[in-house]
Amino acid sequence: MSVFVIADLHLSHTTNKPMDIFGARWENHTERLRENWQSVVSPDDTVIIAGDISWGMRTDDALADLMFIESLNGKKIIAKGNHDYWWQTMKKLYELRDSVGCQSIDFLFNNAYVVENFIICGTRGWFPESNYGPDDEKIVNREAERLRTSILAGLKLKEEHPEKEMLVFLHYPPAYGSVKCERICEVIHEYGIKRVFYGHLHGAVKSRLVHQIAGAQLTLIAADWVDFKPVEIK
Repeated sequence: MSVFVIADLHLSHTTNKPMDIFGARWENHTERLRENWQSVVSPDDTVIIAGDISWGMRTDDALADLMFIESLNGKKIIAKGNHDYWWQTMKKLYELRDSVGCQSIDFLFNNAYVVENFIICGTRGWFPESNYGPDDEKIVNREAERLRTSILAGLKLKEEHPEKEMLVFLHYPPAYGSVKCERICEVIHEYGIKRVFYGHLHGAVKSRLVHQIAGAQLTLIAADWVDFKPVEIK
């Protein structure tokens, strides 16, 4: 049983949002994703999806996309991305999931999970393109505390599973080019996290990718970056 990761599925089964307007790489991306997913993920595996699941603006709009994910192999743990406007409280998310029988899906939000050799923690994060403004500071502080809450939940799990590695999953990058999200990086460093996986960046410039920060190795797993195939975590 293996653990895989991917982000930025950008599904749009009930919304008119064709992704090929962002380039040829996105042509038929949903079918390519299905084929690649099914070729590497078995029913006993788990896939962490780090945000931007659906273009649906409301929960009803996202149902078909969740059903698509349900149809794919493995268990899935979904985190929130900046485009997931359909996202609700955990109570409502699970009510939505159960109402359509998506029993292979769980949600990563102020909590943590034990999966195989890992403890899964994370939050959406935040990444301003330049200097922080007052609104950015408010969002960053909130997301840093959500990450801390998730890691603390992970530490409780680690008391029973001390041998398992704690991993952090974010939607936004902690750093890109010369810009970094200081508060998020502080939390990563504070708890000694060694590996962070993130999405959000499309058409990323290789030379601007930051591979190590706050003592952690950073890995970009946006769907278009990994050719729409879930990546196994070793």
